[in-house]
Amino acid sequence: MGKVLERIENCVRDIRQITDFQPRAALVLGSGLGGFADKIRVVAEVDYKQISGFPVSTVPGHKGRYVFGYVEDTPVAVMQGRVHYYEGYSMEDVVLPIRVLGALGAKELFLTNAAGGISPELASGSLMLITDQITMFVPSPLIGPNEDKLGERFPDMSEVYSKRLRALARQAAKAKGIDLKEGVYVQCTGPNYETPAEIQMFKALGAGAVGMSTACEAMAARHMGLEICGISCVTNLAAGLSDKALNHEEVQEIADRVSGDFQGLLWELLKSL
Repeated sequence: MGKVLERIENCVRDIRQITDFQPRAALVLGSGLGGFADKIRVVAEVDYKQISGFPVSTVPGHKGRYVFGYVEDTPVAVMQGRVHYYEGYSMEDVVLPIRVLGALGAKELFLTNAAGGISPELASGSLMLITDQITMFVPSPLIGPNEDKLGERFPDMSEVYSKRLRALARQAAKAKGIDLKEGVYVQCTGPNYETPAEIQMFKALGAGAVGMSTACEAMAARHMGLEICGISCVTNLAAGLSDKALNHEEVQEIADRVSGDFQGLLWELLKSL
C-alpha cells in the first residue's frame, strides 16, 4: 500500500474511533463561513489534532475540526477550517482532508472560499459560482506515484465543477433571492497578494476571481470521482483594480458581512440534495 493510502486509512481509523457517521455531502468552509457548522444538527465533532498525521491550519479565522451532522435530512461532513499550500504544507498535506472526506463516504463536495474579484461584474461582497478553474500556477496534488485505488493516472478534468450541482446552486440562489454570479477561478500559491500585472494576465486568461485555495482540492476530489460545486465570496477587488491596498482584515470583514446570504445559499443547496 502506498504512503498516501496509508495516511488516508490511518485518518479514517482515528475518526471512526469517535464516530461512525456516514456523510453524503462534504463542505469546506472558507473565511467568514465558520458559523455555518453551528447551524447544523450536530452528531459528532472531531478536532484535527485528534487525527494522526493530520495538517492543522495556522490562519486566523480557520477553526480546525470536522463537524458531522444534518442539514435538514442531508447527512453532511463539514470542514471548519482548511490548510493552505502557503502555510508550508506539501500539496499532499493540503488535499489530505479532502481525500479523507471521500474515504468516509462523501459523494458530493462543496468548496467555498474568499477571493479577489477580477471580472468587472464582481463587486466586493458578490458570490460567484465557479464554472471552471485555472491551476497552472500551483503544483498538481496528483504529482508522484498514482494511487490506483483513488483514481486513474490521467484523470479527465473536462468537468471539474458538476453541471448538475451548478444547476442546483442556481435554483437555490433564486429561491433565496441571491444574485449569484458565475466565473472561472484561478489559484495562486500566496501568501502574498498578486501584482496588478498578474491580475491583468489572469483577466486575459479568462479568470473571474483569484484566491489561494480550492482548485487543488477540487483536482484531488475529481481524481477520486467526487461531484464538486464551488462558490467564491468576493471580498475585495484584485490588485490594481482599486486604489485600496489589500489586507487580510478586509477579507475577513467582508466575508463576515455577507456570511448570512452565503450560509443561506449553502443551506438551501445542501437540503435540496
